[in-house]
Amino acid sequence: MFGFGKKQSYLIGVDLGNDCVKLAQLANGTEETCLLAGQCVTRPADVTAGTARWQRWAIDVMREATADGHFKGRDVVAALPANDVFIDHVKWPKKFDGKIEDALFAKVRQKLPFEPIEKNTMIKYIPAEQDNLIVMATERTVIDHHLAIYERANLAIKSIGVWPVALAQCYARFFGRRKTDLDAVVLLLDIQPECTNLVISRHKNPLYAHSVPVGAKQLRDEQIMGRLAMELAACRREFLSLYKSVQIERLIFLSGLAVDAEVYRVIARQLEVQAQMGDCMAAIEILDPDRFGLERRNATASWALAFGLSLS
Repeated sequence: MFGFGKKQSYLIGVDLGNDCVKLAQLANGTEETCLLAGQCVTRPADVTAGTARWQRWAIDVMREATADGHFKGRDVVAALPANDVFIDHVKWPKKFDGKIEDALFAKVRQKLPFEPIEKNTMIKYIPAEQDNLIVMATERTVIDHHLAIYERANLAIKSIGVWPVALAQCYARFFGRRKTDLDAVVLLLDIQPECTNLVISRHKNPLYAHSVPVGAKQLRDEQIMGRLAMELAACRREFLSLYKSVQIERLIFLSGLAVDAEVYRVIARQLEVQAQMGDCMAAIEILDPDRFGLERRNATASWALAFGLSLS
């Protein structure tokens, strides 16, 4: 049995999506990473995502999940849902006055899916390779709404993470542990119920990210799978146009058992990339699965983002 009082426990990672809420807190075990506590609650069918009622539901879920004593502390690392974050890929500005964020706002403002007012836009960026940047933008009002949710749930946000970094962290910790993985460029896919999140990463460093509004709920036939594969192939072409002489070595499905294996086979076949399933649940030690209501062989949720946020 592990003595968690002597082990390092990470912060609580919160994946607050439109379809469900997942909370996970990892800890260092004797030989491998352990799940200290975890909770996944699916949004009720009569609750519409993004509404005031959805916010109250999310608050109640998080408050109840962290009140039973299984989670250690109330400090969390959270991420905005992928559909609330605009992502673009630009070159590092050669000349700019003032803050880099102001220069990046000028580059992406015409593409923003919301009113491009600088004072209402939060800009973050991830330096990549070959002078490329992953630029992320969201409305400050969206951030304020999410901060209010955590405050009312009696949780303390230590940082707002970004999903591309969290997915890359998850891959690097659990599936990129060989020496040869440090320089390998991999394509990571996390298929959620309502979207598919793609990250191309060199170990834990994201180089490219994109979210496709097609998820497991829509992947009921091969035609829709094919359309998703075509969009993913377009992302790969854009990546290769940005990064000269870089090849993607592997495709890793971080959603694991949460998605039917046939979906993975269709996508891997059309992308023509060597693929593997990245089952996060199989990569950790679960001391008391009955307590969490978690069953490795009957996984219905992808834990990659929540795990990656906890590791951040």
